[in-house]
Amino acid sequence: MASGIKDKVAILGMGCAKFGERWDKDAGELMLEAFDEAMLDAGIDSSQIDAAWLGVAYDVVNLGSSGIPMSFALRLPNIGVTKVENYCASGTESLRGAVYAVASGAADIALAMGVEKLKDTGYGGLPIRTLGTTLDMIGVEGSGPGNFAQLASAYRSVHGVGKDDLKRAMAHVSVKSHANGLKNPKAHLRSAIDIDQVLNAPMIAEPLGLYDCCGVSDGAACAIVTTPEIARALGKKDLVTIKALQISMSNGWEQQQAGGWNGSYFHTTRIAAAKAYKEAGITNPREQVSLTEVHDCFSITELVTMEDLFLSREGEAWRDILDGMFDADGKVPCQIDGGLKCFGHPIGASGLRMLYENYLQLLGRAGDRQCKMPPSLALSHNLGGQPSENVSAVAIVGLADA
Repeated sequence: MASGIKDKVAILGMGCAKFGERWDKDAGELMLEAFDEAMLDAGIDSSQIDAAWLGVAYDVVNLGSSGIPMSFALRLPNIGVTKVENYCASGTESLRGAVYAVASGAADIALAMGVEKLKDTGYGGLPIRTLGTTLDMIGVEGSGPGNFAQLASAYRSVHGVGKDDLKRAMAHVSVKSHANGLKNPKAHLRSAIDIDQVLNAPMIAEPLGLYDCCGVSDGAACAIVTTPEIARALGKKDLVTIKALQISMSNGWEQQQAGGWNGSYFHTTRIAAAKAYKEAGITNPREQVSLTEVHDCFSITELVTMEDLFLSREGEAWRDILDGMFDADGKVPCQIDGGLKCFGHPIGASGLRMLYENYLQLLGRAGDRQCKMPPSLALSHNLGGQPSENVSAVAIVGLADA
């Protein structure tokens, strides 16, 4: 019976480009920016990399449908490069390929890269997908704000939360993330906001206002992984290891008339989280997980995700948020780097950007935003699609002896 990958893979090095409107860089240059930092951190030469995975969600970045552009940009040593796409979880999907290759013994050292160049497309938000397998099978997706506004309405209805209470909790999410992002030189948006600004901002899709929504940006992030034994042989002492990595996909259950889903949560996140906790040996996530980076495409998404990750009791996340549980100085800090709210969301890069922050925090290298209480286990959560059809990814990392 499969026993999982806990502590079978270590992170040798990581890098992250500055996110934002990077008109000065193309996709290849953004990858190189992240790659150079990761290689310096890893202390290896590119000739030592055995295989690589590239996460990209949109072909509009002109990367085409293969991994060749990354092989060119990074001058990789004629190794296999696999391009993967899994909606907004594409970055974590690339990590899964690299991690599984090392865990299986197929590669000694593997590279995972995520990149997206969205500002050049001319769209204010995400590019519009043309007809193809997804839209033919599932139907028109609608707008992101519209879909996630329905999540907020369903959450209110199911749990009997007052409109003003939910709005204030959502506003707290955004204010908290902006305060954290202010300390991060790689974030796209670095400005403090207050509760009144959020509550009085233009409405995008009731109850989501302007500050409840994340923007899009350009960016890249990179991880180099290997076995703990090889990492130590290369001189690494403080090792961050993968404790769990799980991905769950919708299968249509949420859209069935008699399915039982009430629209107030993410079914796939709950499944991926439960599997990840089992793999990592976590029995009480509220007490054992000490840091999270989650997919806050909208403030309501972060709120609901706290329950889907079993960090808050069902129907109680809004109270925990207002009580400061997920603030930088709270019990389980969330988005200590500013999250999607401040980085924006270059689709393929976001999952690895989350891991990058957790990696720095575990090693005590996060500078001004370093957690006051050193984290022991850090979780990243990637979500792609919409509430009724999505993919969820959960990665848990920690120090080798944790």
